Order: sequence, then C-alpha cells, then structure tokens
Amino acid sequence: MTTSDSRKDLAALVASRVPMIVVETRDEVLILDLITSVAAGPEAFVPLPVFRWTITEGLRRLDTDLQSVQAHNAQPIDVLRSIRDTTVPGVYVLLDLHPFLDDPVNVRLLKDICQGYERVARTLVLVSYGLSLPAEVEHLAARFDIGFPDRAERRAIVDATAAAWRASHGRTVTADPRSVDLLVENLRGLSRGDATRLARSAIYNDGALLPADLPVVMKAKHEILSRDGILNYELETVELGDLGGMAHLKTWLDRRRPAFDGSAPGLEPPKGVLLLGVQGCGKSVAAKAAAGVFGVPLLRLDMSAVHDKYVGESERNLRETLATAELLAPCVMWIDEIEKAVATSSSESGPSSRLLGSFLTWLAEKTVAVFVVATANDITALPPELIRKGRFDEIFFVDLPTAEVRADILRIHGAKRGLTFADADLATLTSATVGFSGAEIEQAIVSATYTAHGLREPLRASHVLTEVLATQPLSVVMTEPIAELRQWAATRTVPAG
Repeated sequence: MTTSDSRKDLAALVASRVPMIVVETRDEVLILDLITSVAAGPEAFVPLPVFRWTITEGLRRLDTDLQSVQAHNAQPIDVLRSIRDTTVPGVYVLLDLHPFLDDPVNVRLLKDICQGYERVARTLVLVSYGLSLPAEVEHLAARFDIGFPDRAERRAIVDATAAAWRASHGRTVTADPRSVDLLVENLRGLSRGDATRLARSAIYNDGALLPADLPVVMKAKHEILSRDGILNYELETVELGDLGGMAHLKTWLDRRRPAFDGSAPGLEPPKGVLLLGVQGCGKSVAAKAAAGVFGVPLLRLDMSAVHDKYVGESERNLRETLATAELLAPCVMWIDEIEKAVATSSSESGPSSRLLGSFLTWLAEKTVAVFVVATANDITALPPELIRKGRFDEIFFVDLPTAEVRADILRIHGAKRGLTFADADLATLTSATVGFSGAEIEQAIVSATYTAHGLREPLRASHVLTEVLATQPLSVVMTEPIAELRQWAATRTVPAG
C-alpha cells in the first residue's frame, strides 16, 4: 500500500463515521501527518479539529498554529472523560494507550465515547506498535494498515536524505547508480521511519553511497527484522558443493532456480518443501543451500516465538511475520523443527490449531516468491493436514548418508580444516562411519582438531579415526525410532539422495 492509497483508505474510514480506528505502526510521524491531512486538510469531506494525546504532554491540537496544550488531561482517565463530555466534533489520536486498556474504567469510557458518536462525532484513533482491544469495544473499531513504502516511495526517501546531506554540507553525495538501486531494493519491507534511518546511516557516514556501504545497511536491516525474535535474517547461506549427497533435492532445487532469477518470468514460484529425516543429516544445511541456489535472502522463522499468552496475539504475530516475508520476496523462509510449533491434538481448538490453520491457508494461497523450507525430525508429532500432498510442492526424506555421501562429507569438512584425506584413509573412515549422520562425522573431525592440538601434532586421518571409534552414533542409540521413521518414509516421501 502506497502513501496515496493509505491517505484514501484513511479518509474513507474517517468519512464513514467509524467511532474508533486502530493503527498498529511504529511510524507515528507519518500517521499523524496522514490523519491531520485527511481530517483537517483542504481535501477533508468535513474539516475537523485534530488532537494528539500522549501521557507525557496531555492533549495537544495539531491542525492549527496555536497548538494549545491541555496538560491537565495527561492521565488516560482524564482525557477520556474530557473527550466523552465535549460537545465539539473532532479526531482524537491517542498514542500508546494500550498499557491502560486493562482498566475497566478506561474501557467503559471508550465504549461511552463510541456509543455517543451520533450525538457528537468524535473519532478516536488509537496508535501503538501492538494493540489488542478488549472484547467489549472490539466490535466498535476498525483497523487501518498503514502499509510499507513501495519502490517509488523508498527512492524518494533516499533522494530526500541525499538532498538533506547536500544542503548541510554544501556538496553532492558521491554515489553510483547501481548502489543507489540496491539500497532502494534493500529498504523493502521496512517502515518509513526505519527506511529513513538506514538511508541516513548509509549516506551520512561519509557522504557517499558506494558498494562498500551496502553491507552496513544489510546488517542494520537484519537487526531491525530480528528485534521481535520471530523472523531472523540469516546472513550465511551455503553453496550446493557444501551439501553432501542429496542429489535428488539438488536437482529439484536447480530446476526451480529460473522462477527466482528472472530468466523464466512465466514460471509460477514454487511453494516450498518439507524435509523429514534423521537428526543431523543435513536438513538445516539444505535450507541454507536452497537460498544459495536461488540467490535470494534466507529468513528463519521461529514458530515458538510466535506464541503469545494474550488471546489473538499469536495469530497477529504470525500474520505480521508472513506479511513481512512477502514484502522481502523473493526469499527463502526456513522453519526448523516445525513439529514443535504446530503439533496439536485431535480435539484441540486453541492457539496451536489456529496458528496451523492460518499458516496452511497462507502456504496454499500465497502467490509471491517466498519459498518455504520446513524441517522435521518427528513425523508422529506432525498433524496430517500439514503433510498431505498440496501443502508443499514435495516432501523429501533425508536418510543416513550412504558410503559415497559419507566420503563426500569427510572431504568437505576435512578440507575446511586443512586436511586432505588419502584414498586409503578415506576408505577406512568411510567404513568406520556406517550409521553416522553428517553432523556426527563433522563433530568427529572437529574433536580431532582439539586432540591434534593437545598433542602438538598436525591434524591427521588417524586422529579422526580415533574420534569416530569412540563415538556411538544416534542410529545405534535410538535404533527403534529411527527404523520406524525410515519405514514410514519409504512409501510416503521422495528420497533426497
């Protein structure tokens, strides 16, 4: 939604005589400007006075130069009583009222104001980053989504920031067109306030906008996206060469690359894959490899962080998170151990069930290029509606690595630590690691580096073999559960390897 669209929608809400409007946003300056424009500006249907309330300043009028302040109305109960008793129509913007909505007196006053709208046209606009209304007044309110800036607005933000720097420093910002375009693109999915701050940090640092400035912007963007702990921007992806085995999965991903790189615009973006399998066999690495193959950002969704103790908040968290992912498209969204977040009993109708329903609906109906990679270890905890065909494009089973794959994994992780295996050593280690997962093989090599360091010797294959022989793999410790998992997957999934 652009600023122009936001203005039209907000004007329609004010003109439709809705007694209370709820806006969840961090962009207080923008929403105050929009409200003042649509309610008191020259295009207003019926010009109305606009007031802003904060607990620190009380009630202040915004649409006149006088900007009179009513400090005696600083407390929520006082300002709500004042609004209830006034005979003057107007728009009252209440900033950060949400901590006081658990007071029954304040709830009653809100209800009185809304129900008295026909007598005096007072429109309440509640603005907070997160706001859940009490059930008593929820039906009296309409919610307004301010949206994120589109590309043209993001470009205008960058241009305005550059112009401000030029005005204060007396010279033009040094910039190349490619870096400007990339900055505009990287600001996607951020609020106007956040986009402005990132553009300012990139330009004001040295009066230049060059390729070297972009990693700083991306790092700051990662921090912004990760501040609620739900959607995290993963900086590191991996190439297919870093993923041992999984030939079928690699081919499958490679064939879908054109849907992301723009070489085949007619292709529909794939929905995603569900990776089931034995723990430590590379499912997480495969998720990172998918982002590397497609050449797009990798987001990690922490479904456990979506849950909130307040009614309706979990669903709102998920809705906002998925909307943010769509704005960052094209991207890969990785959900690790999804069974821990969506497991529900057959009779459950609580938050977990509603979250699962919302997620599955989004997964089935999304049309943007957000490729979902969900991983799971315990198929018994997965609800049937998640694993039926049609939810994901494919369900792959990641099994214990074969001898060829184990050799590949040994080479990959040995090379990362400066160790090249001779053919004979590689054959010995491959035989010794039957039943080992990829993670267990990697850990054996890591442990060997400590052993070699402690002995003051260069890392050798013999150190790795010693660690392997001292390890009892998970496939032995948990033989029965893993056997059941492999038997279940044999007729229900596609082998990743």
